[in-house]
Amino acid sequence: MGSPQDSTPSNPADPTTHSGNPADVLPTPAGRAGRDGLAALLADPGRAVIALDFDGTLAPIVADPEQARAHPDAVPALVALAPKVASVAVITGRPAAVAVRHGGFAGVPGLEHLVVLGHYGAERWDAATGAVTAPEPHPGVAAVRAELPGLLERSGAGQGAWTEDKGRAVAVHTRRAGDPQAAFEALRTPLADLATRHGLIVEPGRLVLELRPPGMDKGVALLDHVRATGAAAVLYAGDDLGDLPAYSAVAALRTDGTPGLLVCSGSDEVTALSEQADVVVDGPAGVVGLLRTLASHLT
Repeated sequence: MGSPQDSTPSNPADPTTHSGNPADVLPTPAGRAGRDGLAALLADPGRAVIALDFDGTLAPIVADPEQARAHPDAVPALVALAPKVASVAVITGRPAAVAVRHGGFAGVPGLEHLVVLGHYGAERWDAATGAVTAPEPHPGVAAVRAELPGLLERSGAGQGAWTEDKGRAVAVHTRRAGDPQAAFEALRTPLADLATRHGLIVEPGRLVLELRPPGMDKGVALLDHVRATGAAAVLYAGDDLGDLPAYSAVAALRTDGTPGLLVCSGSDEVTALSEQADVVVDGPAGVVGLLRTLASHLT
């Protein structure tokens, strides 16, 4: 569940140790700021926010995003953790309702403190009410949606690429192309030009380019949620480039005096997060294990 603790002697008084069972041992964050974040979370969990990306963090990455589902142990881990903290927030670029459906979050006893901030915070689903709230979509999304098929057809790089309609954004995936990385690079400029013409931006990810309105990112969503809950500590876990704004938000919160812990759901495709993270775990299974262990340490 992360290598830092492998070289750290066990200390019965250390909050990163528990019953002596290795499965019950929390990883030791790599830096002082991360250690302070974990200590603050353990000291006052009732004022802590646990924020998590969905795809690649709670759910394994798959070729077809419609087939993505939360790790089978994710919901039980969240049920164990959610009642002990101020809030658990899933922050995703997907529509909130889609993340709720693919996560299996609806109607689960014990998840009343869970919220899903979809479309980077433009939509909000509350487990306590089951309701989704959202503003009107940006008009540029409809224009891009109409032009994308022709752009991809005219572009040789578009062969094998396909679009995912997210309602408030449109994503172009290249994972199924003959050369996924080459197609990804070749489409960056024409998609950026298309987005700019309609007042949108392009957000790159793991073999996906998402066209969406500006001012929507996981950092903004995280800061708004942390401030709304009055959190005294925050943990954020992610896996992809779209999670970097949330990492920056945690850094800003630390500067302002709110301790934070950065967790990376590690993969071979993206290393930018692991280089900044306090704790790196092995994909969604590692994230779920960390959440389960964290829950066992909280009272």
